[in-house]
Amino acid sequence: MASGATLKRRKLSYAKYGYIFILPFFLVYAVFQLYPLLYTFLISTERAVGKSKTDMEYVGMQNFSDILIGSGGRTAASLHAAFIQSFQNTLIIWIGNFIPQIILSLLLAVWFTDASLKIKGKGFFKVVMYMPNIITAASVSALFLSLFNQTDVGPVNSVLLSLGIVDNPVKFIDNATIKRGLICFIQCWMWFGNTMILLMSGILGINPSLFEAAEIDGANSTQTFFRITVPLLQPIFVFVVVTSMIGGLQMFDIPWLFNLGTTRDPDTKTIAVFIFERYSGQLKNYGISAAASILLFIVTGILGLIIFYLNRDKDEAALNKFRKSQAKNSLKGGLGI
Repeated sequence: MASGATLKRRKLSYAKYGYIFILPFFLVYAVFQLYPLLYTFLISTERAVGKSKTDMEYVGMQNFSDILIGSGGRTAASLHAAFIQSFQNTLIIWIGNFIPQIILSLLLAVWFTDASLKIKGKGFFKVVMYMPNIITAASVSALFLSLFNQTDVGPVNSVLLSLGIVDNPVKFIDNATIKRGLICFIQCWMWFGNTMILLMSGILGINPSLFEAAEIDGANSTQTFFRITVPLLQPIFVFVVVTSMIGGLQMFDIPWLFNLGTTRDPDTKTIAVFIFERYSGQLKNYGISAAASILLFIVTGILGLIIFYLNRDKDEAALNKFRKSQAKNSLKGGLGI
């Protein structure tokens, strides 16, 4: 028979130590992030009437109305048009870099994790492909602005002219489509290595016996990829899509820095740039900046919920629905209904 001390020792819970370890995070979050978040909601209902942040007047939902509808006069219409164009630019640049990024990363992840290929120097290639992710955005922007320089004939224009492909220097930075394409390429180049590492970790987590069974059954590499690898990578896919979506909708550094002048190009201005300009630029309006931030937060949340819903486990959802239906029927039977 167990003694009282033994029973007391068995009842001892160590959960409190876990709470103590995570307490610093919540304290830091409450001080440095929760308060600014709540304050953003507060000033989104106000509008600046002076140069100071304290010179604000309450306008209710007018800031949201001006951004989404633009029916409050010429200024509101201009604000609405700028916001819609920024939102379109953000989606174009994000989708334009994410689709090739996920395809390239998935192919490389499968290639590097295929034991039958016996690729030499895997570690070297992984490091090289991940390296763009640790380069600062300012350095990358300066590099590509130099390569595609159009004022003084840059390296790319020099090659095109020497090969006779063009007769005059190409205005890369003045062309909206080319400039968007360059930003998409930069984003893809900087982040595909990180995505590749995430997908590799997911593939390495798949039970190797599944691949062995498929090989014994005569499945080729294409069938194995689409029937085993892709379905079992669904949780990693969801994580990659959601994190990429959050980063893409908040894209700021490359669109802001990849510019030759002080005036931002309206064809590459993202929502984050729109928000920053109205917080610290010449178009200073704290209420509009806060309202746009909240709208960005809402859009991100809705898109995230849609992604999770589309990638839910349908079999598990159907089973839970069946269990609830059975429990409800049992309850009705017990009550004699």
